[in-house]
Amino acid sequence: MATAGATEYIIEPISSDQFGVPINGEKVVELQVIEIPYWQFLLWLVTVNILVAIDLICPNRLVFAIAGYKIVNSGNVLDNPSRFSIYTYIKTKPGAYISEIVGKVGLDREIIKYHIKALEAQNKIEAYREGGKTRFFENSFAYNNEEIKIISALQNVMNQRIILEILTCKCNTNTALARELRVSRATISWYIKNLREIGLITETKEGRNTIYSINHVYELVVEKHIKHLQDSYNN
Repeated sequence: MATAGATEYIIEPISSDQFGVPINGEKVVELQVIEIPYWQFLLWLVTVNILVAIDLICPNRLVFAIAGYKIVNSGNVLDNPSRFSIYTYIKTKPGAYISEIVGKVGLDREIIKYHIKALEAQNKIEAYREGGKTRFFENSFAYNNEEIKIISALQNVMNQRIILEILTCKCNTNTALARELRVSRATISWYIKNLREIGLITETKEGRNTIYSINHVYELVVEKHIKHLQDSYNN
């Protein structure tokens, strides 16, 4: 059987117990220690709590400022080229809706929604919602509520055709409109009902016939925007 032999260990003290002195000749680099006064730490802590409180009150302004985004206000809202393009299109094409703006401006739908919210927040544009569709107008008191309704109605192609026929006195009865536009009388009745509800169309009885006409209160507005729409189609 093998027997275990004793092993002798020699323990010696290091050459120096001085801080920073190498033991075996290696290079020693002393790190610089920066001491922060306790009062500065407390000040930092208080500042963070104040910022959090402000964040709860005005989250949009603080979050965007910390993230490095430019805070949008009434003075610089149109500085962004994409936002300016959207605003310009809405200004020149009152009653535009998002799908239309996407096709004309050439930006992603979500990007357009973001810029539209910024324009609404700064009162540059206003939204008009009807029948599940939202249309946008320049918010400069250029249009009253009734005019906005009329312009929105004129965005519909069938409404345009019916109003144009009545305006030019070519057709002003249900039967004549149905024959000219090649749709059913029921379809004409449905569109006329909607136009009558917003006050754009008036009706008079002549014997057994019902005669449609443009409300004289809005006749100039209708003529102006019908022409504007036709010019935009031609361009």
